[in-house]
Amino acid sequence: MPPTTRCGNIFRWHGKHGSSWRQKKVPRRLISTQDDITEGCAHLARVCPVWAKVLPQLGKLPLRRRDDGFEAIASAIVGQQISIAAAGAIWARMQDAGLLTEAAIRAASDDDLRVAGLSRPKQRYLRGIAEAGLDWSALRDMDDDDAIARLVALPGIGIWTAEIYLKFALGRADVLAAGDLALQEAARIMYDLPARPTPAVLRKLAEPWQPWRAVAARGLWAYYRIAKGREGTL
Repeated sequence: MPPTTRCGNIFRWHGKHGSSWRQKKVPRRLISTQDDITEGCAHLARVCPVWAKVLPQLGKLPLRRRDDGFEAIASAIVGQQISIAAAGAIWARMQDAGLLTEAAIRAASDDDLRVAGLSRPKQRYLRGIAEAGLDWSALRDMDDDDAIARLVALPGIGIWTAEIYLKFALGRADVLAAGDLALQEAARIMYDLPARPTPAVLRKLAEPWQPWRAVAARGLWAYYRIAKGREGTL
């Protein structure tokens, strides 16, 4: 059964505090080590009794950091709208074929990409990104909004993919990915909500979790897998 105790922001959503609440400015944090995950979990437990009850059930949340650059964004694109198992199989074939760099994608034939398991749209996306010549290192110094805006200007990259890149390749600690259906469903179950929250409602719910919303996302994915008894979407 989901916990029935709720965080303050759920009550704000229902209007009990009116419009007096104002979002606080918080410093940018990065997730680089497991100690950062631990610190984020402590914050969540401190600000929300629901998290305080749920976190001990989840075990050790994963760090899941990876190097930034083309390979990381390619991995995110491969994983769009397919299961973890399917994405892993495609990625393994791409690794075997050496299709992990911009140069390799530019040089590959359509048949090379098809044999790896890439759909036609994903082939176009990866070719477009490989040909864009993005300075990946420049994203490191951008704030979250600017980095997301730069990424979504590339073919095949929407808000979700950009946020996943920031979360795991750049280590941004406060990126949630509120459009993720598994996060929404996990929040519905955890907070005993009447319906799956929209991205806007989930962002509102997540305001007290700042500046560790990326840790909260890891927790929600873990909770989703437990609650549903199967893998989540990421």
